[in-house]
This record gives sequence, C-alpha cells and structure tokens, in this order.
Amino acid sequence: MVGPKVVLVGAGIVGASLADELTARGWTDVTVLDAGPLPAAGGSTSHAPGVVFQTNASKVMTDFARYSVEKFSALSWQGQACYLPVGGLEIATTPERARELQRRYGFAQSWGVAGAQLLDADETIRRFDLLAPGTVLGGLYVPEDGIAKAVRAVSAQLDRAVERGATVRARTEVLDVLTSGDRVTGVRTSTGDLRADVVVCCAGLWGQRVASMVGQRLALTPLAHQFAWTGPVPPLAGRQTEAVRPVLRHQDADLYYRENGTTVGIGSYRHRPMPVRLEDLAAWSDVADMDSLHGQPSVMPFTPEDFAFPLEETRRILPSLFDERGELELANPFNGVFSFTTDNLPLLGPHATLDGFWTAEAVWVTHSAGVAKAMAEWLVDGQPSQDLHGCDVNRFEVAQLSPAWVEATNCQNFVEVYDIIHPLQPPAHSRPLRTSPFYDREAELGAVFLPASGWERPQWYEANARLLDSPRNTGWHIPRPDAWAGHLWSPVVAAEAAVTRTDVALYDMTALKRLEVTGPGAVAFLQSMVTGKMDKSVGAVTYCLMLDESGSVRSDVTVARLGRDRFQVGANGPLDLDWLQRHLRASTYAGSVQVRDLTPGTCCLGIWGPNARDVVQGLTDADFSHGGFKYFRAQECYLGTVPVTAMRLSYVGELGYELYTTADHGLVLWDLLMAAGADHGIIAAGRGAFNALRIEKGYRSYGTDMTPEHGPDEAGLAFAVKPDLEFLGHAGLVRRPAADRRLCLLSFEGPDDLVLGSEPVYPAGEAGAVGYVTSAAYSYTLGLPLAYAWLPTGLAEPGAEVEVGWFGARYRAVVTAEPAFDPEMKRIRC
Repeated sequence: MVGPKVVLVGAGIVGASLADELTARGWTDVTVLDAGPLPAAGGSTSHAPGVVFQTNASKVMTDFARYSVEKFSALSWQGQACYLPVGGLEIATTPERARELQRRYGFAQSWGVAGAQLLDADETIRRFDLLAPGTVLGGLYVPEDGIAKAVRAVSAQLDRAVERGATVRARTEVLDVLTSGDRVTGVRTSTGDLRADVVVCCAGLWGQRVASMVGQRLALTPLAHQFAWTGPVPPLAGRQTEAVRPVLRHQDADLYYRENGTTVGIGSYRHRPMPVRLEDLAAWSDVADMDSLHGQPSVMPFTPEDFAFPLEETRRILPSLFDERGELELANPFNGVFSFTTDNLPLLGPHATLDGFWTAEAVWVTHSAGVAKAMAEWLVDGQPSQDLHGCDVNRFEVAQLSPAWVEATNCQNFVEVYDIIHPLQPPAHSRPLRTSPFYDREAELGAVFLPASGWERPQWYEANARLLDSPRNTGWHIPRPDAWAGHLWSPVVAAEAAVTRTDVALYDMTALKRLEVTGPGAVAFLQSMVTGKMDKSVGAVTYCLMLDESGSVRSDVTVARLGRDRFQVGANGPLDLDWLQRHLRASTYAGSVQVRDLTPGTCCLGIWGPNARDVVQGLTDADFSHGGFKYFRAQECYLGTVPVTAMRLSYVGELGYELYTTADHGLVLWDLLMAAGADHGIIAAGRGAFNALRIEKGYRSYGTDMTPEHGPDEAGLAFAVKPDLEFLGHAGLVRRPAADRRLCLLSFEGPDDLVLGSEPVYPAGEAGAVGYVTSAAYSYTLGLPLAYAWLPTGLAEPGAEVEVGWFGARYRAVVTAEPAFDPEMKRIRC
C-alpha cells in the first residue's frame, strides 16, 4: 500500500514521528518539508531540554507520554540512544505540594504509569543526593521517566521513513496551501508546487501561519520560557555519561533540572508570561550561524532579570552546584519558545470544512510519538484507537478562538503551569465571556458562577443559604467533605438538591449545545447518524447515540421531531456539530439538509420537581397533564407571552420540562416562572445539585463517563441502540468484541468520603489499581457518596468490594445496582 500523497509541514519531533508512523502503516508517499536545516530545524524541538514526566491529570496526555517513552526507548541513531531512562523525581517543599504529589500518584495509578513511588524526605534525597537535607518533605518517583534526545529521535525516525519511501526536504518553506473547492490539492513552496491529497500542519510555532492559509484559527500562543545550561559544576566533575540522576521537578518554585555531562540544565516558569509574535521570530534566511543555538528562530535573547529567583532557589536546594566563591556560571542561557493552548491539550485532527487538511500542533516532545501514533491511526484507519475528543482541533466554541481571549488564557496557563489547580478552578481573567439572558437575575441571587464552554453557569446560589436554617430543612443530608473535595462546594448545594426532590427548582441549561436539522432529507440523514428511530410522530423525543465506524460512542444526544422536516438535537458541544456537518457534506443528503447551531441565539430553562407541572400549567392553555404531555414528548406553545419549545425530559430524575425560547424572551420567561412558582416553593438551583441528582438517577455525562474508547454495552447504554436499524457504526457494533470492563456505580462506606474524578480504584485489600473514577457526587437524597468508575468485568457485579485512592487514603466502596434512586421511574413519569 502506497496510500495517498501526504505532505507534512514541519520536520520537528511531531512531523518526524508522524512520517515514521505513517510509513510504518504503509502510507509511503510522504513528503516532509521544513524551512530550516535538518535535523535541527530551528523550532522548539531543536532547543527542547527533553525532560519527560509521564504522569498527567489527563488520561490521554499520560497515554501519549507512555507511548513516547516506549518508542524512544527502542530508538537509536548512529549508535546513540534516543532516550535516557534516568527516572523522574518530583519534589515537595511544602505540605500542600506533598499532598498534591499524593494526588499525582493517584493519576499514575489510574492511567497505568509503571513503577510510580511516593518517597519520604530521606528516600527523596537518596534518589537525588545533591538536594540539601531539610529542604524537601517528600517526592514522587517514576523510574521510566527521563530524557528524550529529541534531535536524535528526529533523525532516527526520518531515516526510517525515508527507507520506506518517504521524501524529506530541508530549507523548503511552505508559502501557501493549494485547494480546489472543499479539498486540498497541494502546497506552494519556496522551491515550487507539490501535489498532495493530505496536508498535515506540524509546523509548531509557525502552525498559526500555516493554518491561516486555509482560514483556520488555532487556540495557540507561542511563549518564551527560560532555560540555562550551566558551566561545569563541582559535583559532576569528570562525568563521562550524560546523566545519572533523575530529571528533577521542583514545582513549588516553577523549576526543573536535568544533568548534561558535567553541567546542569535549569528550566524556569517563574517569570512573567512572554508571548511571542511570529514576526518576532527570525527567518532562517536571516540567520548567520545555522549551527548556533542562539541562531535558531525559536530562541530569543535571555532576560537575566527574570532569572534571579531561580538562581537563589537553586542555591537553597542544590547548594553544591555553586563553586567555592558561591557562583554558578550560566554558560548558555536563553529564552526558548514553546506553544501553549487554552486547555493545555494539543490541537489535532481534520479541518472542519476543507477535506485533506489536518492539524497536529502544540505538541511537546514528551507526547510527540503518542500523538503521531494517534494521528496515523486517524489518517490511515479512519479513527484513532484512543479517546481524542479533548484534543480535537474543532472542540472550541467561536468565542474561545478570539485572539484576545486565547492570548490571555495561554499567558495564565503559563503562570499556572506547575501550580496546584483544582479541577473546578475557574479562570481569573476575561469573564464573563458568554452569559445567558438570565445572568443578571442569577447574579442578584448570589450565583457562584463557573464557566462551561465560555458560558457563566451557576454552581449554586447564596440566596438559598437561608433554606438551611428554615423549616423546609427536614433533616437534609449534608456531608462534611475535606478541603479539596469541598473546594468550590457549599452546603447550599444540599438545599438545592433537596428542594428539587420535594418541591420545584429552576436550572439554567443555556450552556448545553442545541442544533437544528432541517430539510426534506432530515429524517433519512439523522437516521443514518444515530442509533434510535427517527421516523416517529411530530413531538417525539428520542435519546440515542452517535457512534463511529467501530461502534464506539461518539456522543449521546436527544433528538426532538418538531416538524415533518425539522428536528432539534440536544448535543454535547462543537464536536457534535462538526461530526454532523462533516458527514452531511460527504453524504447524498448534502443538498436537502441543513445543520445549524441554535445555541447562541436561544436559551433554556429546566424546571424540575414534583410541583413543576403545577407551575407551568397555570401559564398556558396547552395541555401539560400526564396524559396530554407524556414523557419524552415535545410541544410548541406559549407560556404567558413567551413562545417556547417544551420537552418533557429530566436529567435529574424528577417530573419536569426543558423550556427553550429565543434569547430576547429569556428574561421574561425567567420572571414568569419564578413568579408563578412562588406559591409552590420554587428556587433557582445550580450545577452542583444538578450533577448530584443525575448521578443518583443513573445518567451519564459524555466525555467524562464514556468516550470513544467505549461501546454502548459496557457504558450501560445498550438500551439506546435499535439494532434493527441501519446507522453509522452499526457494522462495527456487530463486530465489536465482548467488553472486558464496564462502567459501574460505586457507593461509599464513609458518609464524608467524597471524591472528584480520575482517582484509582483497587480491588479491596489489593495494591494494584484496576480502574478509575470518572465522575462523582454526594447523593443528597440517599445520604451517601456515589461515583462512576470503569472496572474489569470481574469486579463489575453489584456487591463487589473495592477501594478508591484519595490522596494518601483508601475509601471503601461497593459496586451498586443502578439507578440508585427511583429505579421504577415512578417520579419522572407521573
């Protein structure tokens, strides 16, 4: 198999790794282009210190790093190793960091990082004996972390790709991407045009420029980062090998270290963000000394005033690096430029509308081979073998691509790169970015807002604190979480959950994606894309899945038929819109169906609770009785003066409705419902209560509880698949092997044993983790903590006892039948 003509723009670590992975899979008509000389082309790869720490809060990033370590460990170039497995040591110098290392150890256990160990202070110093006694409290050691020799890895992988038939062209700058209609046809370079069926942007810092050639914005900012190679240091005098001690990360001070023969490299993030404009990067044609580090376009002048703290902190924890005069020579310091993204994940995948143009950007050496493998699978096989939804270049809302927001977010990410960040921690800038029509009313009620897809979404309302001491509190279950689980949590959440169960509550659902599918081919097109029956009566609402070709879960959606040729799709985000539009464009329905995003111009309120019908019925002449408006039905009507699309759905397990209207009517709708609900005990409730109620009712959250790594059966969603229908993924579903793991509900023994997600799960009394938590919440209805977790099928039966790692503790839990609340569905269908 020769495969299509592929041009890779950029021959750094990503382009070289991708050339190797593609040619290994039989796509050998590959041309790799770079504007610079090779193998050190002058981008971030050329000056990268190569420090590799595999453990990450993100599963996919850890998977990328694990594969990179595995691959580079087996690579050599001209007899020299491409990876030095010296180990990695993260140290704690504060109690807060010591606790954070326990959490990071949990990530290592959850994601399968081999050999991770928590060390006490003495063990930490034995691992890195240059550390001054008394300066550390402990450490996290991973034996297979180490140093990637990036330029060697580039050479080794390009050599293998060329042996299989690839072509590599140095000093060849891409000036334009050539297209015809909605397809890539080639590239225009400084040495002529090249035809191509596929163009992959692996241009690193210059990715923005290449992407702009096809009208694509990237949520990427190049930022300068300080690094210095010292002169020879006393403890390493006479050293013949490059490195013996582990790479060292001192995150309390935003520093890292690695040995390099008789010298040491010091990297620092303890300085002001320094975003770099592409026009500030030198062109290779302007560089006099091609072999000089300081001649590389991605190397900026060193700013010594920003390095004062790193030197003093190094003197404190590694005093032996300084000579007898108390000095440490910085023989080769520089500010090296790297790419940052707004969510700290790479930008991968196909262009939204231009077939054949792909992106692989904002990838650091640590993750490069793993990213290349995933990209090669995606290109050659049509889909990657792991979940990449969080890395998809099309994952952003339009508002999240504004240059001002991107730069501000990336500068903040630089500042926080080693900070201890709570998973719910909101950004400290550029807020509000998007607001629903209800925002002012919510603020008046003391809403504590957390962002979701840029929207300000209430987590709880301080106005409801009064309920805790009111007669309505009939003994509500209120946990006492520890400081970490209780951060950005309030007892008010318990009140909001309880009132939803006993009376009625109003939830702002505007942040959820709403799509409209219209046209004479709408029924047939949707039927080809989802697992439920679409040709139902007008007013029918169907919960179903979108699958990829292998039968894996691409998303879960609700589809409401509002007219003969008009449907509203409740989706999970921009990727669902991209998925539908991409397949529509390639289908026979392209001329008869339109798919558009309704979200920005509309809003939604969920009104749920036993009194929800009484509140709404008094506002309309439409029939909201159980017989007149059944579960999973929709109708268009007026509530007072407000035209709404009402759907009888509930993600919290109570009677109620999702009420949609246009943004101009939103504020009136809020006021109308709150006034009508006053006699029924109505309150506004936030996402904290919502999440707790949905977990106890057995409802999953796509992207967290299930991803494209999972099939419907093991995710507990087989009921949403109609196997007698034809849809995308049907054949793959039939071929799908039996699952060896399942999504399970856990209930915890300790009443205050709250977790948040990503924690490791162990068989009771055993040392090795076999699964991980996806999402969790306290069940205010049942009075105990709950969590979803992926477990081996042998542990997936109700009654199986497990333990969940929580920092340095183990929480006892048991696999529980679901749903934990109202399994007969009596409350929701009354």
